[in-house]
Amino acid sequence: MNPNARQSDSLPAPGADALAQSEALTALIRERMADAGGWLPFDRYMELALYAPGLGYYSGGAMKFGRRAEDGSDFVTAPELSPLFAATLARPVAQALRKSGTRDLMEFGAGTGKLAAGLLNALADLDVPFDSYSIVDLSGELRERQSATLEAEAPVLASRVKWLDALPEEFAGVVIGNEVLDAMPVRLVVRKLGAWHERGVVELDGRFAFDDKPLAADPLVATIDTAIDAVNDEPFAEYVTETHEAALAFTKTVCAMLTRGAAFFIDYGFPRHEFYHAQRAGGTLMCHYRHRAHADPFLYPGLQDITAHVEFTGIAEAGVDTGADLLGFTSQARFLMNAGITDVLTDIDPADARRYLPAANAVQKLLSEAEMGELFKVIAFSRGIDETLDAFAAGDRSHTL
Repeated sequence: MNPNARQSDSLPAPGADALAQSEALTALIRERMADAGGWLPFDRYMELALYAPGLGYYSGGAMKFGRRAEDGSDFVTAPELSPLFAATLARPVAQALRKSGTRDLMEFGAGTGKLAAGLLNALADLDVPFDSYSIVDLSGELRERQSATLEAEAPVLASRVKWLDALPEEFAGVVIGNEVLDAMPVRLVVRKLGAWHERGVVELDGRFAFDDKPLAADPLVATIDTAIDAVNDEPFAEYVTETHEAALAFTKTVCAMLTRGAAFFIDYGFPRHEFYHAQRAGGTLMCHYRHRAHADPFLYPGLQDITAHVEFTGIAEAGVDTGADLLGFTSQARFLMNAGITDVLTDIDPADARRYLPAANAVQKLLSEAEMGELFKVIAFSRGIDETLDAFAAGDRSHTL
């Protein structure tokens, strides 16, 4: 048995086929580790664990998105939690399309297709003219699920959806990325008694383990070093955190591609001065397996999600560096309330308890500070939009970045 497939007492064991996939991925990682001299940077490990063709978590056939562990899924996203999320997001999307005079949409990491179907239907209900909806997703299995969802839930509009294998050089319209940035590979770095090290992966006693190497001068790490000292009064014997090169590069690519319109990114994380707080001295890396969060990225490689919180100040800087405008930054709760989620909820008759109560409970999770409302943020960039959108009109936190 693959020793990296050890089972935690609190986590259910995968089936035989899933374990075989994990063992195949583990063998591939071992090969890449040997090619690298026995030490693999963590971001390379994370990239393979999530995206190795046919074997990684997002490129393989795992269920991933769902509401309960019993259905084989690992976590739930806002579009899966409630159709009111898409119906509400459609309002600022529609406003951005109108203000920019564009007619096309693009979504990254479309999951099961729930958000795409909901947005298409809501935009049609709002009488917003649009020509195409492009989806960028690396997973063939997810493309099939997205297509099936669109045919079932948006049959009249499904023909306007296309899947892209490569990004266009230019795009005019609205870009959406819900929980995309957190799934980008991160580098792990650790400051020990004032000296920085990069955390990598080695094989120790037949299983993967962390191993640290001294790190040469690095501009991004220097920025982190300054930020840690600026927001914390006491020095740390050890401080572990992440660098987000992949997410920063992705943001720059999208904002450079955008010639007119807006790009919305929705994810969990913090501005820089909160990200490097003492509460996060152990880093933000976490894993999701069967709707349970834990801290072992080496458990069941390829069968669990590995993620890190987003450092939004860096994301804002990356977008603005391309010449795009920062359209707004706020909490998910404020964004959805500004966009009118309570109005969308009132479209359901409160007298119909079987429909209204589950919808109201889902909205509470989307808005509550104890649930998704505060941890999740919305950041948007634009070109060719002179004024802010209603969704950022109150409670914009751009000044905190």
